[in-house]
Amino acid sequence: MEVGSMLTVIPIFCGLMVLRWLLRNVNWWIYERPLGEKQYYLPLGDLGLPIIGNMWSFLFAFKSGRPESFMNSIVTKYGTNGIYKALMFGKPSVIVTTPETSKRVLMDDDKFEPGWPASTVELMGKKSFISIPYEEHKRLRRLTSASINGMDALSFYLTKIDDIAITSLDKWSKMGEIEFLRELRRFTFRIIMHIFLGSEGDDVMHNLENEYTTLNLGVRAMKINLPGFAFHYALKAREKLVAVFQSVVDQRRKERKGNVCYRKSRDMIDGLMDAKDENGKQLDDEQIIHTMLMYLNAGHESSGHTTMWATIYLQQHPEIFQKAKDEQEEIIRRRPPTQPGLTLKEIRQMGYLSKVIDETMRLVTFSSMAFRVAKTDVNINGYIVPKGWKALVWFRAIHFDHKIYPNPLEFNPSRWDNFIPKATEYMPFGAGSRLCPGNELAKMEITVFLHHFLLNYRLERLNPKSPVMYLPHTRPVDNCKARIHKISKV
Repeated sequence: MEVGSMLTVIPIFCGLMVLRWLLRNVNWWIYERPLGEKQYYLPLGDLGLPIIGNMWSFLFAFKSGRPESFMNSIVTKYGTNGIYKALMFGKPSVIVTTPETSKRVLMDDDKFEPGWPASTVELMGKKSFISIPYEEHKRLRRLTSASINGMDALSFYLTKIDDIAITSLDKWSKMGEIEFLRELRRFTFRIIMHIFLGSEGDDVMHNLENEYTTLNLGVRAMKINLPGFAFHYALKAREKLVAVFQSVVDQRRKERKGNVCYRKSRDMIDGLMDAKDENGKQLDDEQIIHTMLMYLNAGHESSGHTTMWATIYLQQHPEIFQKAKDEQEEIIRRRPPTQPGLTLKEIRQMGYLSKVIDETMRLVTFSSMAFRVAKTDVNINGYIVPKGWKALVWFRAIHFDHKIYPNPLEFNPSRWDNFIPKATEYMPFGAGSRLCPGNELAKMEITVFLHHFLLNYRLERLNPKSPVMYLPHTRPVDNCKARIHKISKV
């Protein structure tokens, strides 16, 4: 009987060992073996299991509340090379984690191009900034930069942002319990809608905001277009958003064709429709709509989250709060009595508040990584990034590098005193030619809100120990349930 049992167990054991060997080597067979001799110059690392690759450990680390453990485990296993192979988001990838390796990937447009997940590309549009080739990207950036980050544009937007910040804070202080993050996302969405669509945005803002929430949940999801999956619902939301934007563009073109004097105040969509390159070429409807889709999504999500965390950190550190408040009060004291509100000059004088925001963006790192793909075989520090492989720039590893930022988990705005990081040592907006084109506008939104908050309000979190989730973005699970209290002035 024992011999019979052994004869049964041995084949099963051997079969399991063969299956284990196959599972561990399928990715090598598919992705590395075809490289021939070049496979021996790949970075150290592990492509993991078929299809899943390294995504299981990535998702476990982020969903367990210990996002740094993902890269820490790789570094512990393979050393501090700053470059590792992995299978991420269904693609063979090379992860870079140091300023030097990141610089090679982000600033060499001849060898690398955008490599965002397929779901992101389809939802944001193939003619948006994240997808188009380098030369077309430069052209689109030239055509739109003045309308977004130019001094005249920022001065024009500042008045409206100031008004919205004042009215929003006053409203929230009377509402009692609120989800602070949800209200901030509405605040930043209202701003970006006004910038792009002017007064037209008021009528459709609520519906568009809901659609954008659905869209954002699908941006980093698996591209599975079936009911029940985030990408499917995001695609439906995108269709509705495109229809709204197309109707606005059609109406503007109709008014222009009929020489209708339709408004004195111009908005971003006017700027996009008027923009011409050196050859007189203008943007087509699809380019305009894809640009709007991207800006409206990025322009309120990142700003809303960053503003929430900056407010939380300030409230958690009374000495930092007071120092930032003193700076704002000094700006008010120096203001001429006839000046109605904030100016760009005053914002430029908020040196300490700027450090608070920079430190918040470092500590939160809204986007954990940037996606590129190698256009040709690329040698980085003696390792090869094969043509067609993804290159992932791991912002979190750099922003939490103790050699650059001592005690990196500490919120310390003063670390920025007399410290100017290199371009790839601090990348809240990316780096290189594809640096986020709305970076100045985003920081201005955050600054204006915090200016008024510091002067007149305080935050009372109702669940200060609420767990934090890190996907798709870092936020408290309860969306920061809180009360906003207006400070009585003596």
